[in-house]
Amino acid sequence: MRADDDRVAAAKRGDAAAWRELYQAHAGRLQLWLEARAVAGAESAEDLAAASWLVAAERIADFHGGTDDFGGWIFGIARNHGSNAWRRSGSRARGQELLEADPPRAVIGPEGGLIADEWVREALAQLPPRERDVIACMEVLDLDVAATAAALEMSAVAVRVARHRALRRLRSHLD
Repeated sequence: MRADDDRVAAAKRGDAAAWRELYQAHAGRLQLWLEARAVAGAESAEDLAAASWLVAAERIADFHGGTDDFGGWIFGIARNHGSNAWRRSGSRARGQELLEADPPRAVIGPEGGLIADEWVREALAQLPPRERDVIACMEVLDLDVAATAAALEMSAVAVRVARHRALRRLRSHLD
């Protein structure tokens, strides 16, 4: 079992400042990831993110690790909520229609610059779902291999292979 870092230990004790720091460290990337996954349908990305944070608050006592590990954990919770919402929506085609109906906009990326949301959506839509999720986690959200593996419930080797294949596909589409 991994030892908790100071921020996670404080959050477990109910320290509001520690929760605020965890939220600030992961909320923006989580929101962007949920939007990129297009798990729309009955629930918006904002609703899924909020539900994920609520579950994290309820189950923080079961979590062990550092702030970076927490990122993988919260992304895993969000992935599960997104999968459930996708199933409840009753139609993956309806989710694709919602994705295509979104107007182009720009969002703040992890590096602080603007990312053209429509371009990111189009590039990710060309990939199989597993590769799309890995690229969204690693390249768009700047998660490391371990956090991506935890969020997607994959092995680190599978994450590396999916990333390699996805980047190769994206390069071939650019050529």
